[in-house]
Amino acid sequence: MTTTFSIAVLAGDGIGPEVIAEGVKVLRAVECRLDGVNFELMEYSVGAGEFLRNGDPLPSHTLQRCREHHAILLGAMGLPDVRWPNGLEMTPQLDLREQLDLFCGLRPIRLFHAGDTPCKTYGAGEIDFVIFRENCEGLFSGRLAGKPANDHEATDTLRITRKGSERIFRAAFREAKRRRGLVTLVDKANVLPSMAFFRRIFDEISREFPEVKTEKIYVDAAALYLVKRPDTFDVLVTENMFGDILSDLAAGLVGGMGMAPSGDIGDRHAVFQPSHGTAPDIAGRGIANPIATILSVALMLDWLNHAETRRGAELIRHAVASVREKPENRTPDLGGKLSTNEMGDLIAQEI
Repeated sequence: MTTTFSIAVLAGDGIGPEVIAEGVKVLRAVECRLDGVNFELMEYSVGAGEFLRNGDPLPSHTLQRCREHHAILLGAMGLPDVRWPNGLEMTPQLDLREQLDLFCGLRPIRLFHAGDTPCKTYGAGEIDFVIFRENCEGLFSGRLAGKPANDHEATDTLRITRKGSERIFRAAFREAKRRRGLVTLVDKANVLPSMAFFRRIFDEISREFPEVKTEKIYVDAAALYLVKRPDTFDVLVTENMFGDILSDLAAGLVGGMGMAPSGDIGDRHAVFQPSHGTAPDIAGRGIANPIATILSVALMLDWLNHAETRRGAELIRHAVASVREKPENRTPDLGGKLSTNEMGDLIAQEI
């Protein structure tokens, strides 16, 4: 019996279509290696380009169709010059998170080649941790409901709920049980009452997982320790804005945004995408690094939770590691000369 997984493909703007093409190429290469599994892909137009054409960056009918697929593969959305009247950039990827309740922002960080990190004492595999970012609350939650700005002040609200905190903490602890058994809470509980509340709930949930070790670090110290001792972290869990910032810092430890995959996961739906943006300055030049997208495909295959898709995810990660072992296999962001297409070809061929 064959199992068919239906995937919505949202290529988006800027370099999104370029890196998505390589992600799809690798997915098709994996498909040829799997037994009794195939993928049905359906493409939809979203993002700033869709807004310029039809007046809505995430049409309601597209959102509804996304709900009907097993998973969503996304490139990047938004362009700096395409904004709402209030000056904010269009971020339909955030709308997807909120509309589909994708509370768990999964940001794996893994060093594939020693030459990719500015921390020169680390070799391949020695930096290997994952950030769990609460996606639907925190400081981002006030972006649509905050007080209107005036000439004197603007206000944003940092929202922490028990329900939101409990579910992200449980997700982080479950992942730590599968990994090396350490969860690090990142907060600002010495200053913000909301963060003290966040920490109290963390302590409560930690008692459900007595086999998992814990530590608690303020966000400013976490930024320092990520640079000084990134090899000591396993699973970090934090608020929305803190997770947004620390994810980019962490990506810098392993080669940059082109090496940073991500998943936005809920109880029923999930979106997988590279952590980078649309990079309009290099769009159309064929030099974007597709590895973050390709590794996001691996995360998607893990989440589909079929024995063969999980095997496919390992095939992808092994192929990326094998290709990156050779110093010449680098795109320009890593100091090399490979094109987007050439990197995708190498990984697909390795599979």
